[in-house]
Amino acid sequence: MPHLVPHPHWETRMPDTTAATQRARVRVPLRFQDGYSVDAELVTFHGLTDGQEHLAVVLGEPGEIPLVRLHSECLTGDVFGSARCDCGPQLREAVERIAQTGGVLLYLRQEGRGIGLYNKLDAYALQDQGLDTYEANAALGLPEDDRDYTAAAQMLRALDITRLDLLSNNPDKAGQLRELGIDVHDRVPTGVFTTPHNVRYLRAKVLQTQHTLPLTELTGLTAG
Repeated sequence: MPHLVPHPHWETRMPDTTAATQRARVRVPLRFQDGYSVDAELVTFHGLTDGQEHLAVVLGEPGEIPLVRLHSECLTGDVFGSARCDCGPQLREAVERIAQTGGVLLYLRQEGRGIGLYNKLDAYALQDQGLDTYEANAALGLPEDDRDYTAAAQMLRALDITRLDLLSNNPDKAGQLRELGIDVHDRVPTGVFTTPHNVRYLRAKVLQTQHTLPLTELTGLTAG
């Protein structure tokens, strides 16, 4: 039975009241390997609570209820095109969908669900021995998901966004934003991007943390 593991901060979190401010805005033309291109505004911030260099990517003209994605950095997937996750295709899809309706992609420096790049690769090694992505983290003495979205809420407020549609399959993202005082009007699912190398990873997301991915689409592939 799928179960949602409560985030360790949920019980004690109060809506964040620490203000962040916009540091700089710069227009950057984005170009993807498949030929898709779009102009974006990249926004940096002062005063983020975790001190990380998170980035807002403003696309199109955000309306009253903009489409927003919280995308956690994934060097292997976003940059090198790793087929062990679905991060690269999700990033590409999100940019185009947000640009069509107007909104923001928050690129958050939370590699490996917050455990860092080296730990993520250590977890990959354990997955090669048969553990799933959550079991591997636990075997390393690390949390299943160590991401905290307080800085994301600060960034949204600095952009004057307090109500949004969230592009995500992850109920924890919506839950944390609501706990932080952001009105998540609707949660919009992303596409399903399966490969023979990531199907166990995606199934674990469904079974362990209730990601809204259709299990029927994750049964036809096996790791190879």
